[in-house]
Amino acid sequence: MSKKKRVLVLFGGRSGEHEVSLNSAANVITALDREKYEVVPVAITREGKWLAGITPKQLMAGMNQPVLTGTDIDGNTELISLADDSTGMGLAMLAIGKARAGMGAVDIVIPVLHGTYGEDGTVQGLLELANVPYVGAGVLGSALGMDKVMMKTVLAQHGVAQARFWSCLRGEWESNASLVLETVEKNLGYPCFVKPANLGSSVGINKAHNREQLAMAMDLAAEYDRKIIVEEYINAREVEVSVLGNDDPIASLPGEIIPLKEFYDYEAKYHDGMTRLEIPADLPPDMIARLQELAVKVFKALDCSGLARVDFFIRKSDNNILVNEINTMPGFTQFSMFPKLWEATGIGYQELLERLIGLAIERHLDKNRNKTDF
Repeated sequence: MSKKKRVLVLFGGRSGEHEVSLNSAANVITALDREKYEVVPVAITREGKWLAGITPKQLMAGMNQPVLTGTDIDGNTELISLADDSTGMGLAMLAIGKARAGMGAVDIVIPVLHGTYGEDGTVQGLLELANVPYVGAGVLGSALGMDKVMMKTVLAQHGVAQARFWSCLRGEWESNASLVLETVEKNLGYPCFVKPANLGSSVGINKAHNREQLAMAMDLAAEYDRKIIVEEYINAREVEVSVLGNDDPIASLPGEIIPLKEFYDYEAKYHDGMTRLEIPADLPPDMIARLQELAVKVFKALDCSGLARVDFFIRKSDNNILVNEINTMPGFTQFSMFPKLWEATGIGYQELLERLIGLAIERHLDKNRNKTDF
């Protein structure tokens, strides 16, 4: 009998999407086949502490004591402290090596982290330095996918049609708000969407219909990021496509989001049920093929790997397709489109995880072919 692979599932984090990560990780941990994998849960608290043996449910409940789950973790579960208890800053390596952690090596990491400090290339860089296979995009793809301004800039260079947008720094907004408001009104008009450039799950996003709402939306976005993006409003159908693969990715059937409120905000996505998902979307075959082709093009243009979800607008006035954004670590909750779309395409949740683990190992082996000396 072959040895089980040790899979470290990393979740939580310091992002505004902390709660979404917990829900996603709970589903991933439950679905992993225990006949094949030994699961090592590792939580990152909102304060930045890494704790082994804590389940998403326990972290959500505020517990931070070790909960042994069949792994060989000994008494001290704190792996890395990225924030000192008194100052909230600093770096203290508490358990690197078997003498302190007794945790042993892991075969692969699934970083079920959404948003900043996890989906943006930071954790991916740490895992690259550790030479550990991990699920999802690498440092560059993760960083580009997270920063909406850089993502749209790169996609524009590849000739990808998008909504018009404008961006500024938090400092520019705070130092000259009147000029920012005038610039948005001149270039984009109302209504428009205001977003933190580096966040997801609709956190910090607002739709502005006038100057007063625009100012409030700018203030909110500035709470979450130093870079703010403002996008024109598109009267459109919202459609999403999941992508799976490395160098030769495949795309799922599309699904349509039909919000029952003004736009698809955080509450509509995860809590209040004010959204209807149509899977697969009611679209003609030629448009489905075009969406799938575009999703793969975006995935490759941003140097992604493993998985992603690409979001589109289909403009109602002319049926033209515009790319909205990409998510390089899309949600895995019971409401999430990424696994639902693959299920509709013929790949169930557990098989999806199997494929993602295989893709991560494939990419890791390929990268390790690179020479590092001469």
